[in-house]
Amino acid sequence: MSINLQTALEYCEKYKLSIIPIRPDNKKPYIPWIEHQSRRATSDEIRQWFDKWPNAMLAVVTGELSELLVIDCDNEAAYQKFQELLPDSLLTWTAKTPRGYHIYLLYPKGQHIGNATKIFPDVDVRAEGGYCILPPSINAAGKTYAWLQGFGPGEVEPAMVPVNINKYLYIYKGNAEAKQQEATNGYNGDKYFQQGRRDEDLFHAANCLIKGGCALPFVGQVLNMLASNSNPPFPENEIKLKIESALKRSERRDRNITADVREWVLATNGYFLATSVHKELQLATRSDMQNANTALRRLCEGAEPLLEKYGGARGSYRRIDKSIEFMDFANADTENVIDLSLPLNLHIKTKFFPKAAIVIAGVSGMGKTLFCFNAIAENFGKYPIFYFNSEMGPEALKMKLSYFPIPMTEWAKNMKVIDQWDFNNIADKIQPDAFNVIDYLEPEGEKAFNIHAVISAIIRRLNKGTALIAIQKKPGATMGTGGIYSIKAATLAISLDWGTIEIIKNRFREADRMPSLNKINFEVHQGYKFVQLDDGWYK
Repeated sequence: MSINLQTALEYCEKYKLSIIPIRPDNKKPYIPWIEHQSRRATSDEIRQWFDKWPNAMLAVVTGELSELLVIDCDNEAAYQKFQELLPDSLLTWTAKTPRGYHIYLLYPKGQHIGNATKIFPDVDVRAEGGYCILPPSINAAGKTYAWLQGFGPGEVEPAMVPVNINKYLYIYKGNAEAKQQEATNGYNGDKYFQQGRRDEDLFHAANCLIKGGCALPFVGQVLNMLASNSNPPFPENEIKLKIESALKRSERRDRNITADVREWVLATNGYFLATSVHKELQLATRSDMQNANTALRRLCEGAEPLLEKYGGARGSYRRIDKSIEFMDFANADTENVIDLSLPLNLHIKTKFFPKAAIVIAGVSGMGKTLFCFNAIAENFGKYPIFYFNSEMGPEALKMKLSYFPIPMTEWAKNMKVIDQWDFNNIADKIQPDAFNVIDYLEPEGEKAFNIHAVISAIIRRLNKGTALIAIQKKPGATMGTGGIYSIKAATLAISLDWGTIEIIKNRFREADRMPSLNKINFEVHQGYKFVQLDDGWYK
């Protein structure tokens, strides 16, 4: 079963969405879809569609049937501008599109909101009579739709439309009768104490009254009045339960959510989402989550903020860490050199100290992996060696190693192979006091310069150890993926073409007796051995 079909069935069966298949090239439905504005497709229909069009994109028919209204921000600037209208406490489904973002909200029942364009600059609305493409769709250009981390189905629920947005959307309702009603009666987008929301409204009222310090007889009298005026009237014998629930909430609040949030933040590092705080602190109600969100916002304020907002997603924060550890360089031992060997005696051109990173950039198929294997073999017995494998299964790896005149038992004894890793977690898996060989490191996404941050994180993870990091480069290029950012943190950076190696960065060039000579030619003998040609080093 394809991922598109599997996900389409989940959207339909678990989340009760009306799903239709979309052409990747023009974003038009493959099928006549009008009937699916009032009828959800069956699971069998969805299977037939995605068996017939396996590369079809997924779309949800918006409006009351799927109970979704989508804010379509066409670009990053529009998304950031629209975010200013949304409370930080709003946690809802949010997806990254090839150009912008989709914000999914609960469709306000009974309001008959149609599609609208340019309600703000580059911001449209998809509601009754519309549809919206869902993750994990991929368009004809290979661009993806993806849920923001922590803001997808199963992680948060679609939120109600905020009052200020709902009021604004009311102006854009798609029928004259609604507009005439607005002109005659004024805005009436939220109807409280009505069927379907009486429980929540009465509990909210009780909670606010108790939180405000009102005496219980006063709370009881107010709730009786509200209950009798609800539509339909709320059972009088259940009002006591609402008050008791609010009292329990008040008692639980005594554990001080603000203090819990602060304690959790102090125990974490890096960036995190508000939803992570909710899960870790086991906050189950909307009110507690909102209190936690308020606490997080307050930790961003003041003269000495503990947090700052991070990235483009709502509810994403980074802990500000102002702790400082001073380096004792005056007592450092400059003779504490790492005895690391490299093929073609490249190590004699420089010095390696603890935390050294060597970056080798090579065209695919031109010898990067062979260079790595030779470097590993030359350092057998000196240090623990960990090989981070990205391309080969065990059979292919064994075949590559079999070209060396080294028993397979020696490879297994001296080298551990790690193949469950990726660009985002490689630094966590680095062995601090070992020789780490990464074959190879490839940035994810379109921002290749992010490779600098990952290499820097690898170096920070090292203690007495070192890292050899292989990366890809284009034919004719000097530097690899990420350009200058790939070598900024390196001790030694090497460019590898078939038959030629060039040193393009040497942090300790003063150790080289011939620093102006930075190229060397070689051949590979017997399928494994790097052999220097007679012409030696040249410029």
